[in-house]
Amino acid sequence: MAYVTPTTEETAPTVLIVDNNPMSLMRLQEVFKIREFNVEVCEDGDQAVDEYIRLDPELVVIALDLPSLDGHLAALEMREHGGESRIVFIASRRLAQLAQDASHSAGAVAWLEKPISSTVIEENWAQILGPIPDAPGLEDLDQLYPEDRVKPVADEGLMPLPPLPGMPAIPLPGVLLEPLPEVIVATATVSKPKRRVFKLLLVAVLAGVGYLAYAYSSSLAPFA
Repeated sequence: MAYVTPTTEETAPTVLIVDNNPMSLMRLQEVFKIREFNVEVCEDGDQAVDEYIRLDPELVVIALDLPSLDGHLAALEMREHGGESRIVFIASRRLAQLAQDASHSAGAVAWLEKPISSTVIEENWAQILGPIPDAPGLEDLDQLYPEDRVKPVADEGLMPLPPLPGMPAIPLPGVLLEPLPEVIVATATVSKPKRRVFKLLLVAVLAGVGYLAYAYSSSLAPFA
């Protein structure tokens, strides 16, 4: 997300504030509005580089802990692009050493400890307006953030399920599997003589059952 807070002066300098902390953003906007800057805010490190190229701001105030691209690498990419922007890192006390190292690497004019106030900006304003140091970290930018780094591959569909022991893999639409080997199933055959004997036995059994049923019903007739 990026948005601009314009001043009444069209020639006013622009400051790009990059931080994903809402309280810090609010404080910094107030500080630079008082100093009559055009204020643009960005909450994402990667997007901040694009905004820097688009705006060519006079001042960049950037946090170190940012999503997508940390503040140090974002600042190096800004310096690699060129321009005469002054970069100021902002960081909490626990990141003081990291902020010092990043300031030296990216050629920042200063780093300020959070929370930022008008007093802190006033006390460091002369340093912020001072000479822009070199950025020795540019020599290591390819190692820190190589362009040919491995990128995630987009998911192109479902992965085929692995086959269970003794079972073939489940095919997916458009995926051809190797044909299964032809299985020859042996079927039992019964010869005609054997089938004829079986039929005769069946008839005999049915006849016997019928005779017994008739005899039983006849024996009960006198009592009916």
